[in-house]
Amino acid sequence: MKNTPRPFNFALIGAAGYIAPRHMKAIKDTGNQLVCALDPYDGVGVIDSYFPNADFFIEPERFDRHLDKLRRMSLTKKRMDDQKVDYVSICSPNYMHDSHIRLALRNDAHAICEKPIVLNPWNLDALREIEKETGKKVYTILQLRLHPSIKALREQIRNGPKDKIYDLDLSYITSRGNWYYRSWKGDVSKSGGIATNIGVHFFDMLTWVFGSVKESIVHLLNDQKAGGLLKLERANIRWFLSIDYNDIPEDVRKSGKRTYRSLQMGDQEIEFSDGFTDLHTEMYREIIAGRGFGLMDTKQSINIVYHIRNDQPVGIKGDYHPILKTIVKTS
Repeated sequence: MKNTPRPFNFALIGAAGYIAPRHMKAIKDTGNQLVCALDPYDGVGVIDSYFPNADFFIEPERFDRHLDKLRRMSLTKKRMDDQKVDYVSICSPNYMHDSHIRLALRNDAHAICEKPIVLNPWNLDALREIEKETGKKVYTILQLRLHPSIKALREQIRNGPKDKIYDLDLSYITSRGNWYYRSWKGDVSKSGGIATNIGVHFFDMLTWVFGSVKESIVHLLNDQKAGGLLKLERANIRWFLSIDYNDIPEDVRKSGKRTYRSLQMGDQEIEFSDGFTDLHTEMYREIIAGRGFGLMDTKQSINIVYHIRNDQPVGIKGDYHPILKTIVKTS
């Protein structure tokens, strides 16, 4: 009688964060188990809704030791209740991703990392070397590539005229309170700034649909908002990102909403506001099946946000996003 393969074992770094419950749900929905988690903040009662028996650590040193212990035990005890960690899911602050990916690979586990996978493009090359050394893979969550509306848009572009250049406006305003500036998200050295923190997945989606970057122009860049023009192989995209509630269109504010998301292509509004919640589960299914997105899939978007962060804004001139006209004096 053949043994039934055991579920995959997961560890989770950043269990108290906003996005962590989506990872816990994805682990459970795919029939796997969370065996341990790490977070310096111990208010993680949400784990009880998914994996109440998971071990929990607040010190990374003890967490690392625990992973190593489970790995070593698996070498000497070939049992069906083997607790060796197969995947480490990483939901920690952006600037810690690189270190936590290395921790996962060092413990003979694959890494599943939230975006941005790293802050600097050269970190990708270093992680590729560690992948080769360990034989383990680094995956990232690029869930917009699985969104039905975005997949349909990609097919529309691929099946349309090959020489057509599309014009788009991307607007994403997600208001944040004063806490934001006191957290790591408000520190550019830790979050990468607004384009990285709230925009990287949009830039990935746009290059996935419309091709590689030909030119990037930054019109506005500060702690609260950013705007620019991104010229891709098949599209010219005016983009605007903001965490300022006052930038949300008045009619949207009157409805009580604090977030505004729009992708306009000519007369066509690409609607992708709904359907975000379960995309993490779909991503996990793809990763476990060996079809997940890896380091090189992230390279274009990481390059884009790195250059935006380090670029010198040209001011409000040329072809700029129409929202900029209402918030900045034309120069």
